[in-house]
Amino acid sequence: MFGQSKAVIFEPYGRRRSRRTVPRWLVLLLSGIVVGAGGVVFVQERYLPPRLSADASAQLRSAFEQAERERLRLKGELDGTAKRLQAELDDKRRLADELGASRDSVERLRELASSLVAALPPDPHGGAVEVRAARFTAEGGALAYDVVLTRDRAGSKPLAGVMQLVVSGASGRGADTTATLKPVSISLASFESVRGSLPLPEGFKPRQTTITVLDRVGGKLLGRRVINVK
Repeated sequence: MFGQSKAVIFEPYGRRRSRRTVPRWLVLLLSGIVVGAGGVVFVQERYLPPRLSADASAQLRSAFEQAERERLRLKGELDGTAKRLQAELDDKRRLADELGASRDSVERLRELASSLVAALPPDPHGGAVEVRAARFTAEGGALAYDVVLTRDRAGSKPLAGVMQLVVSGASGRGADTTATLKPVSISLASFESVRGSLPLPEGFKPRQTTITVLDRVGGKLLGRRVINVK
């Protein structure tokens, strides 16, 4: 109770507050932020392209949008062209298939026609070119003809020639006469059916037709036959 007493310090303005220092980590953090921001600004100003103004940015966006619209338009045109090309390819493939089928049909018909021609009676006069069958009708001042010609020694190259028709009958005055009609060009492989019509003289009434096959007009005789006109 009566031991040594401690000195009492009198502070008239109250107890002094202890002095606080800024933490070191906060100083380093703020310094890093400042240095980083300065580096970004330095790099941007020194090495990067200059920043665009508001007008330049608006123009750039407008140009981009226009380019995008043009790209979409060209893409649409390209898609349309691709569709048309595909349609044309499909049509070409279809036509090729139809052509192949038509060729097969023509070949079958030709084989059938060859069989029918072989069944026709032979030309009694023979010759390099035989007149196997013929049909003539007089209608409207013209002579309609349908003549089947065959060639026994058919080569790889068709035989070119002419068919001359000489018609005998009565003239408009009733007198017997003959009329030589215009020559008909022919191309004969192994067989050929020649059809058509030729004008007759006015008032002429045909009774009989002589079919003459020549290598050219006024040339070598290849075959001949006489057929009545119906």
